[in-house]
Amino acid sequence: MANNVLIVDDAVFMRMMVKDILEKNGFTVAGEAENGIKAVEEYRNLNPDIVTMDITMPEMSGIEALKEIRKIDPQAKVIMCSAMGQQAMVMDAIKAGAKDFIVKPFNGERVVEAISKALK
Repeated sequence: MANNVLIVDDAVFMRMMVKDILEKNGFTVAGEAENGIKAVEEYRNLNPDIVTMDITMPEMSGIEALKEIRKIDPQAKVIMCSAMGQQAMVMDAIKAGAKDFIVKPFNGERVVEAISKALK
């Protein structure tokens, strides 16, 4: 059975890129969200196996959304996505419970590796 993924990023282009990488590698994209508030709502509705979460987004950051999702499901698997130079934020995300992080621009193999590892 394919693993269901929720893709969260405020940039439509980034969501499309991640979706393309995942679908080519046998994952099912359960849903998408463009900000942290929507991410938490979608997590509740879809109960995905894993989430890819952008850090910097309007309305609610990826780190805040990660904390909210972990309140709903302490076992939630979330992979943070960050642009270069956001090491401090990445460390905050790991402390908040993120399983891994992927640096933008995305390398398809790295995305699949991070998700596969987190799902084991």
